[in-house]
Amino acid sequence: MAHFHLAWELGGDAAHAGRLRIVAQALLARGHAVSLSVRDLVLARRLLGDLEVPLLQAPVLLNAGAQNAASLAEIMLGAGYQEPQALDGLLRGWRAALGLLKPDVLVAEFAPTALLAARSLDLPAAALGAAFTLPPAGQPIPNFRPWEPVDLACLAAAERHVLKVMNALLVHHGGVPYVSAADALLGQQHLLCAWPELDHYARPAASEHWLGPAFVTPPGAPPQWPPGQGHKVFVYLRQEHPAHVAVLHALVMEGCRVLCYQPEVAAGAVPPVHATSLAWARGPVDLAAALAEARLCVSQGGEGTVTHAMLAAVPMLLLPTQLERYLLAQRLEAAGIAINGGRFPGAVDWRSVVRSLLMDGRTLLAARQVAQRYAGFSHAQLAERVVARLEALLPAA
Repeated sequence: MAHFHLAWELGGDAAHAGRLRIVAQALLARGHAVSLSVRDLVLARRLLGDLEVPLLQAPVLLNAGAQNAASLAEIMLGAGYQEPQALDGLLRGWRAALGLLKPDVLVAEFAPTALLAARSLDLPAAALGAAFTLPPAGQPIPNFRPWEPVDLACLAAAERHVLKVMNALLVHHGGVPYVSAADALLGQQHLLCAWPELDHYARPAASEHWLGPAFVTPPGAPPQWPPGQGHKVFVYLRQEHPAHVAVLHALVMEGCRVLCYQPEVAAGAVPPVHATSLAWARGPVDLAAALAEARLCVSQGGEGTVTHAMLAAVPMLLLPTQLERYLLAQRLEAAGIAINGGRFPGAVDWRSVVRSLLMDGRTLLAARQVAQRYAGFSHAQLAERVVARLEALLPAA
């Protein structure tokens, strides 16, 4: 069988490692050899440590970061793509790793320099990820801050610069130059782990092959709802969101029965709100079980929570604290199944927002239509499709 090397380079979210876990398990089940290079070995150890595969540190720029980046090209500039010498150091690290490991195919999860190295070595490569990290092919990389006064000329210049630096190194190492900067994020083929409603760039549904979201949900306890007759509402909010207390008060005042998982409280912090109709989970909750009974879900827009809510036909109130999740909340609001609480300026009447979600039948109808569209979706099905497309990249015997 073949050897697949899975790489994660950029982005700090655990979802990157979670997607690689799903793919690694599926490849191993097919009898293939798997190795991994990851951005964060500590985080990956928690999610991938039980897999019997080599786990290596990915070559990454130390102290990287792009403040208020407005495109993936600007993120890349802050990750070593500003000047050729820095990028060549990272590129040589990836080339050395791939030369030692000798995989048959590279699978990149937000790993553009790994893809660059594969191209310089003429190694088959695919890009895997959520929609945010896989921009539309054949187009300029989108501006993902359109509501701000972003200088579009600066974005275009950033994209041209990234392309120029990459192509200079490809020529130096004997590789074929890229046609566009987006090519550097897409590989020979890209595996889009999303649905159209989860596409940060609002591509036409017919323009892509949508595999569906890939995420790892930690095991959770059965939901323990407070007693009463009100609507059941599942809440997963961290205390970092400034409105978490106000939203909980609003739910209680609207007569809801609230089950809240807040990691800080589960870890021992004092609950910020006390009410007989509000139960605090002592640890992670079984999302599928909780949302099978809930009338509303309130969260910060994590991929796993959002997907479970979509499959269960549960409308959402989303309170994102990250740009990627804000864009996702916009898309879900456009689909009619959520309210993006992140767009409200200043003081907010959260009781009115909650009431509108509970009383407006259009949101519930839209949620049911989406759930029907994706009924029967499973990670086993997704993994089978991903592996089939990866095996198609293998060189002919």
